[in-house]
Parts: sequence; C-alpha cells; structure tokens
Amino acid sequence: MKLEPAAMTPTSPQYDRRPAPSAPAAGPAPGAPAKARLAILLSGRGSNMLAVVRAPNRPLRDLAEVAVVFSNKPDAPGLEAAGALGCPTAALPSQGRKRAEFDAEAAALLQQYRPDFVVLAGYMRILSPAFIQPFAGRIVNIHPADTHQHQGLHAYEWAFDNHLPETKITVHLVDEGLDTGPVLAQQAVDLRGADTLAEVERRGLAVEHELYSRTLADLIEKTVKS
Repeated sequence: MKLEPAAMTPTSPQYDRRPAPSAPAAGPAPGAPAKARLAILLSGRGSNMLAVVRAPNRPLRDLAEVAVVFSNKPDAPGLEAAGALGCPTAALPSQGRKRAEFDAEAAALLQQYRPDFVVLAGYMRILSPAFIQPFAGRIVNIHPADTHQHQGLHAYEWAFDNHLPETKITVHLVDEGLDTGPVLAQQAVDLRGADTLAEVERRGLAVEHELYSRTLADLIEKTVKS
C-alpha cells in the first residue's frame, strides 16, 4: 500500500462542512514515513470516531491522521464534534436516495480525500458494491457482537434479551455481505449483573472505544510492513 502525504483536494461547498486546506499545516518530519489517511464515517453522535481521534494509545497517533469525517446526515452531532477537534468534515444527505446511486456519489466524494482506510464508526447504512469496490480490502467496521452469532442492527438488544453472560466486540474488514468480512480482532464483554440495556451498552462501548483504535493501529502497522 502506498501511503501518500497530505495535500487534500477541496470538495464542493454543497457537501463539505469544513473544506480541506490545499496543504497540511505541518507535515511529517523529514525522512519520517507518511501517516495512513483515515476517512471516518458516522451517522450519529460519533462516540467511536471520538475514541479514534483522541486515541490514548500512541501507536495510532503516530501511524494515522484523519483525512475526513463524513456523514450521510448533515446534522449528525458527530460532525460538529469532529470539527471542534480540527478534523475536516463532509456530508452528503442520503434520505430519499437510491442506495447504489448514493453510495457511488459518496465514494467519489471520499476518494477526493485519498483515504488509505475507510473506518465505519456508527455509520448506519448497509454498503452496496458501488461503495465497497473502490475501497475493497480497506473498509473497517466495529460490530457489538460476535459476527458469527449476530449480524446487523440491535446487537446489544440481542445480548440483553437473550440474557447472555458475555458478548464479543468484533472489528472486521467489510466485504459485500452483512458483517461477514474477515475478523481482525475480538474482545469479550462481561455482562454478568448487567440488568438493564443501558448497562449492557455502557460496558460494550467501553470495550469498543479501546479495541477499535488498538486494532486500527495493528492493521496499519502490518500493512506498512507488508
């Protein structure tokens, strides 16, 4: 994989909430490897996005930079939170759009930011081949269940309703199936004594926020070395 240094191309003001500058404020030190560029996608408050951007583990901060935070909902709170942290943001409304048509336009928009990886962080859309193919093998998702046991939405509700003593948070690559891509990492969540759905979610999110940034750092490091 070729990791290119920065100069981001501005997109149309219709979509871009904070146009990317023509050149980065500060590039890597002379002789230092370029950082992997992340496009982070969200649809809501963006708690996993915030965990990645604020990653406490130094490896991810050293290895990656945020090229853009993108949403299919222009009013998503996560966009405002990302902008407050200095991240370029962009949005393209998906409501009322045909899935493949929207995905093709979203993919074209994101390609202008030249991401090395697309990071799904609460992006509440099932991706079509029109989006997946341009970024094949480079889309990463976090799923709040073991993907061999539960796919799709409402994973925490599933764990709670079935009184599971534990669930597993899964980070995986995205293919054209629903949560069927290769697993990169899993971590168990102890649910014993969690007597409300809110408590199940609280425990799960604590694991999600740590596991995602750590797994992304491992993936980038392995990719650079390969």
